[in-house]
Amino acid sequence: MASKESSMSFSRKSYRLTSDAEKSRVTGIVHEELLNDYLHRIFSSPEHAPTAATSRKPLNFQNLPEHLDQLLHVEDEDEESQGQVEGRLGPSTVVLDHTGGFEGLLLVDDDLLGVIGHSNFGTIRSTTCVYKGKWVYEVLISSQGLMQIGWCTINCRFNQEEGVGDTHNSYAYDGNRVRKWNVTTTNYGKAWAAGDIVSCLIDLDDGTLSFCLNGVSLGTAFENLSRGLGMAYFPAISLSFKESVAFNFGSRPLRYPVAGYRPLQDPPHADLVRAQKLLGCFRAVLSVELDPVEGRLVEKDSSEWQLQGQPTVLLTLAHIFHRFAPLLDYEVQDCLKQLMMSLLRLYRFSPIVPDLGLQIHYLRLTIAILRHEKSRKFLLSNVLFDVLRSVVFFYIKSPLRVEEAGLQELIPTTWWPHRSGREGKDSKDVKDETAEERVRRRAYERGCQRLKKRIEVVEELQVQILKLLLNNKDDNGGEASRYIFLTKFRKFLQENASGRGNMSMLCPPEYMVCFLHRLISALRYYWDEYKASNPHAAFSEEAYIPPQVFYNGKVDYFDLQRLGGLLSHLRKTLKDDLASKANILIDPLELQAATMDDLDEDEEPAPAAAQRPMQALAMGGVLPLPRPSWLSSPTLGRANRFLSTAAVSLMTPRRPLSTSEKVKVRTLSAEQRTREDIEGSHWNEGLLLGRPPEEPEQPLTENSLLEVLDGAVMMYNLSVHQQLGKMVGVSDDVNEYAMALRDTEDKLRRCPKRRNDILAELTKSQKVFSEKLDHLSRRLAWVHATVYSQEKMLDIYWLLRVCLRTVEHGDRTGSLFAFMPEFYLSVAINSYSALKNYFGPVHSMEELPGYEETLTRLAAILAKHFADTRIVGTDIRDSLMQALASYVCYPHSLRAVERIPEEQRVAMVRSLLAPYEQRPWAQTNWILVRLWRGCGFGYRYTRLPHLLKTKPEDANLPSLQKPCPSTLLQQHMAELLREGPDVAPSFLNSVLNQLNWAFSEFIGMIQEIQQAAERLERNFVDSRQLKVCATCFDLSVSLLRVLEMTITLVPDIFLDWARPTSEMLLRRLAQLLNQVLNRVTAERNLFDRVVTLRLPGLESVDHYPILVAVTGILVRLLAHGPASGRERATSVLLADPCFQLSSICYLLGQPEPPAPGTALPAPDRKRFSLQSYTDYISAEELAQVEQMLAHLTSASAQAAAASLPTSEEDLCPICYAHPISAVFQPCGHKSCKACINQHLMNNKDCFFCKATIVSVEDWEKAASASTTTSSAA
Repeated sequence: MASKESSMSFSRKSYRLTSDAEKSRVTGIVHEELLNDYLHRIFSSPEHAPTAATSRKPLNFQNLPEHLDQLLHVEDEDEESQGQVEGRLGPSTVVLDHTGGFEGLLLVDDDLLGVIGHSNFGTIRSTTCVYKGKWVYEVLISSQGLMQIGWCTINCRFNQEEGVGDTHNSYAYDGNRVRKWNVTTTNYGKAWAAGDIVSCLIDLDDGTLSFCLNGVSLGTAFENLSRGLGMAYFPAISLSFKESVAFNFGSRPLRYPVAGYRPLQDPPHADLVRAQKLLGCFRAVLSVELDPVEGRLVEKDSSEWQLQGQPTVLLTLAHIFHRFAPLLDYEVQDCLKQLMMSLLRLYRFSPIVPDLGLQIHYLRLTIAILRHEKSRKFLLSNVLFDVLRSVVFFYIKSPLRVEEAGLQELIPTTWWPHRSGREGKDSKDVKDETAEERVRRRAYERGCQRLKKRIEVVEELQVQILKLLLNNKDDNGGEASRYIFLTKFRKFLQENASGRGNMSMLCPPEYMVCFLHRLISALRYYWDEYKASNPHAAFSEEAYIPPQVFYNGKVDYFDLQRLGGLLSHLRKTLKDDLASKANILIDPLELQAATMDDLDEDEEPAPAAAQRPMQALAMGGVLPLPRPSWLSSPTLGRANRFLSTAAVSLMTPRRPLSTSEKVKVRTLSAEQRTREDIEGSHWNEGLLLGRPPEEPEQPLTENSLLEVLDGAVMMYNLSVHQQLGKMVGVSDDVNEYAMALRDTEDKLRRCPKRRNDILAELTKSQKVFSEKLDHLSRRLAWVHATVYSQEKMLDIYWLLRVCLRTVEHGDRTGSLFAFMPEFYLSVAINSYSALKNYFGPVHSMEELPGYEETLTRLAAILAKHFADTRIVGTDIRDSLMQALASYVCYPHSLRAVERIPEEQRVAMVRSLLAPYEQRPWAQTNWILVRLWRGCGFGYRYTRLPHLLKTKPEDANLPSLQKPCPSTLLQQHMAELLREGPDVAPSFLNSVLNQLNWAFSEFIGMIQEIQQAAERLERNFVDSRQLKVCATCFDLSVSLLRVLEMTITLVPDIFLDWARPTSEMLLRRLAQLLNQVLNRVTAERNLFDRVVTLRLPGLESVDHYPILVAVTGILVRLLAHGPASGRERATSVLLADPCFQLSSICYLLGQPEPPAPGTALPAPDRKRFSLQSYTDYISAEELAQVEQMLAHLTSASAQAAAASLPTSEEDLCPICYAHPISAVFQPCGHKSCKACINQHLMNNKDCFFCKATIVSVEDWEKAASASTTTSSAA
């Protein structure tokens, strides 16, 4: 009404001025006297009669706050005296006794009012007891399982089998079994359910005890309670595993108060008095109206009151609610908590509608709540990470059914990629599509884009939520939201990093994936915003974690492994480096305490154990923890204790300081830190304390954002990578069904029309496969939009680059690199793998910005650190080795290895050529083999040729990568093998040793498999044994290929006998080659029989892989190079007692060597022959084999004719194959040179007498010397 009159007064059609009375009515302005009367009427004290207007102090809005202070003043009783109420003993604030009043393993909420059973039958009591009067408390039943709730005395002793009600002077009600307990048990009460309220009443005046369920009395349960001196009763509960309740001792109003009974905890008397006075003031506002025109107060019925926008009334109400709001904190907080929980449940369980409207609505409501600063901080501190699965807000659940999300309307046309199973071919190219397929694909892609746009709306709202939580400008009157978030976020990471054995406590990985992407978006927004206002800072594209974060103790990494081992060990061994490079001194006493704490935890004294939550959890204790949601899990107090007690001394200036200038700073846990501890100040660099000289002085960004980034990297390592790999299963299902559909359609085309029965079955199968593919293709569109979109790929790529820069900066710090957590290298390796394997074929890694540079940087890291002595963890070293092995398999990544600086390439190859002992030699050997594939004899296949011959149509055969050899790295290898006298012998001896072991193990295993197969009773060979057998075979083949590469690149190592070790290496090689040939080529031998069995798991075991590897070595020795080298190789090979010419003939399918001068006959199709594999072995290579066979046939005939009979006394007593040629000094025993040289590689003791061998001399020289001595005598 007032607004209407206002508009009439200032209308263009009316030019008259308004009167003063009208102006007062319109604006609500009142005179000082009227305002004074109004305020005195509203804020009069009910204890005093109204005084005359002349004696009252004038009131206005300037002095009203002072008047309110006087009005609301209440004489507060001393807190200790409040607790001393007759009949009650203990603190005035009643909570659960988590320090000593418990038995078993329990989890307790932060407010010490909620409890979860975590053992068989845990018991806990309150901190306050009663001995006189009538008392009541309430229990909210959160789960309806086995629990006994009631009262006990302090002398009751409980265990894992006996709880409240099972001992004398303890009484309990059990609504699960509907019984009451006091040593014995009888029926009582009614069954309870989750959500019920149990009231526990005790009357110590009459000595009775009773219970109520949801306000309804269940009757007296017990009478004649023991009373008197020393008898006081505590509220107590015993509950089994996973059961949970919440207590209300009176800290909030009882849900069902009982007349005559008093809650254990007194209500806040002073606050209640103030609230009553303010409510009286509010009622006065409703019953009094101002009349500015008449200048008087008008009494009015409060039910007719309406707010008309009068400034005086609004200001008055503002003063009332300014004082009233703090008194409503609990109610408002509880309301906020319940509202947030309701929003979360609605968001989580609402159906997926086509436009995602329900999810959008709930997210917008959540954003509206979080925009209020105080509400946001309360929810962050007490709800979002403590009570709720807050990450549920960042998850977009996938529909259970395609129809549920309206995907059929969004994507009416389905399509799926076609893949070919043929060797060497990739996915069907777009240019090979038919016109119909192209139309379908484009329609499908348009549908996917429509779906993606709808999902992006939800994702943007989720990012807005995180932007609010990461706000650091709202520090008015308290801590900014970002720093509260950091504390809770770190605890969230700790629980997920440490609770892997308890799946119910972990954040589901599908939630973690979505949370990570939203967090990265919000993080990069604030990072670039800071850069915009600080030109010296870095863009988010240049982000990394400075290395000092890993060793200055400012960020808690819990028990996660460091590259150099345990943190306590690193601080002890690298304390000098910390002092010299980073100006950090470790307190020796604190370091010793921390080290002993790790080593001697079992001998820890009881007082110390009581202070450690993790120790209490392990031995049977109670932890103050959040409510029993999936996020609630034991806090690793062990790690926190270590970090909070391992004090460090930090010298912040960059110049050398004297002892007197050192500043000691104590490392704080996440819960204890303040904004200054993170961001720093003028004399404190916060998270960046201890900057090494290699790091720039200008900060990258705000320190708090660095910690968020560190947490994002940790999240990826915890479960995101595994989930990305898991979701690929949808794409795999599409491919399998597409292949099945194509096979069915092929059968339909080939099926005779007269076979109606078969046609009907095939048509039915075709329909089933088509419907399944329609469903899966739409589901795949959802997965691609939510998990594998281009934006998600860029997020993972950004994390990869962050990790690469972090590792590069950490590497520059020298020995301090060992402090870096292992997961940074793991994330670098895994994120690259995800980008390469999980996001295709829709998105290609090659399209990413800076792709070539990133590949090269990762290659440099893998090449340098796979043999880095600063990295001690076995798992991370294996991961680096496997990543490098995978890297050299693909042309793009192999070229990246070739692009790294030459010095790093040579160092990498040098590490690969180190002796195989005392390190993971198998992975090293695979790397060398992959550098050679494509260059070796018959070594160009991508599918095992023998399998393609037996099953040419089987598209599921194991596939290998296309060969991509590296001539550059082979050249480095050749140069290093020629470099020094010890490099080649040590490397080749280790290769030969491992070949001998691997092939011997393989022969032993196939012998056991053959024996099991020949038994009459039905036997099953262990699949693990078959796998190990196949692995030994593959290792033998790969070791042979490395030998082939070595002989090809540097034949002089074996054939130049001017080298001291060449002859020995050649003899060892010949011996092993002959053993392999004899075992594999013997007629109807063990190898043949096992191959014929075609056992699952032994598909790779066949003649071809191992025989072509051996043939490649023999061809290089006998058909290449100068004649002198061929003659030496031939003589050594023929001199070996295991040599059989028939084994060489076997390679070409011949049972016997051909007569001299005759052509080779055609191979027998039933026999193995290299000539049967012309698709994989060139004509030139076959010609070299024929040349080798002819050469060996001729040479063996000549050797047989020229050999002279040798006395048995002149043969080597070790091998009985060669004449004696060496004598040992000083013992004088003899053998051939080959045997003694091989023996001396590992042992310096004589074969026969065990005396230490000082030297080895030629036997002829020793004989002539003895002859000369005897002649002189």
